[in-house]
Amino acid sequence: MGRIHLFEFEDQQWFPSFLRDYGTDFLQFLSTKTAMYKPIIPIIEKGLDIGRTNQIIDLCSGGGGGLIWLNNKLQKHVPHLQITLTDLYPNLYAFEYSSNKANNIVYLTTPVDARNVPKNLNGLRTLFLSLHHFKPNDARSILQNAVDAHSAIAVFEAQERRFLSLLAMFLSPISVLLTTPFIKPFKIGRLIFTYLLPIVPLFVWWDGLISALRTYSLTEMKELVKSLDKTEKYDWEINKIKSGPGKIIYLLGTPKR
Repeated sequence: MGRIHLFEFEDQQWFPSFLRDYGTDFLQFLSTKTAMYKPIIPIIEKGLDIGRTNQIIDLCSGGGGGLIWLNNKLQKHVPHLQITLTDLYPNLYAFEYSSNKANNIVYLTTPVDARNVPKNLNGLRTLFLSLHHFKPNDARSILQNAVDAHSAIAVFEAQERRFLSLLAMFLSPISVLLTTPFIKPFKIGRLIFTYLLPIVPLFVWWDGLISALRTYSLTEMKELVKSLDKTEKYDWEINKIKSGPGKIIYLLGTPKR
């Protein structure tokens, strides 16, 4: 099946920011509770080591992904680790919650475009469950911007254009209904728009299915990398790694020493 770039509600400027935040909060909660990112810890550590940095610049952070959980694990092997959360549409409540949980996690309140990252943000760039939001030219721009800045970059996607992945996304409203009372920070609006007016389960269902259809395959990621200027000055690792019942697709790009 070829990649299909249909619209996601989360990407639309007109979509209410509080509903977008409820969706990203759900993804953050799910990734943390399932320890989804446990297998990728060595990949992040490798990117930090080769990039000679203890800084993670997280792009398209959404609700913070599983970075609170990841931070606790990474700190055991990465002294003085610092994480900066950024997004084009910053989820400030979620960012503040993450920052309060760990004093080495900070965030930017101003929008940051992953295609044109400010030059003062130096470190390993990470994108969790977000590259699929970008069309090929924009995805290429994200990678090219990292190469031009001589920054290491790591991309992770937890869905694929495969039957089991699509099935999991199809059933995602059930997960939303079961987990919503436990998501922090607590918001009464989250309950209203999940149970009384079930907009959140429906938009998570749609965006989840479309995310799977949008996700770049390993071959497509390799084609993006091949098209970059100065790509030969980087080492690229593009592969899958098992995580629970599924797999995580990842890309790691590091400047050659």
